[in-house]
Amino acid sequence: MQFEDKSVSKDVPQNIIIENRFRMSISGVSDVENFDESIVQLSTNRGLLTVKGSGLHIERLNLETGELAVEGTIDGLEYSELIAGGSFWSRLFK
Repeated sequence: MQFEDKSVSKDVPQNIIIENRFRMSISGVSDVENFDESIVQLSTNRGLLTVKGSGLHIERLNLETGELAVEGTIDGLEYSELIAGGSFWSRLFK
């Protein structure tokens, strides 16, 4: 039996499309670290991506294809390096 790795590879290009500062589509997403109405933090194949805004909600998430759609007022995006140690939940219950 072979193990199939479904994680998003760094070789896959990451695309971010923002429509009228209200709707955003992102590819290359491997995990959602944290989210609420003002912030969405994502692990991507290019680092940790933080989306800031108001009234944010995740409209669609497919980790197999690495695609995410967010709606709400988008005020900014910020990249940072991934923190070693896994996802938010694995660090919380360590």
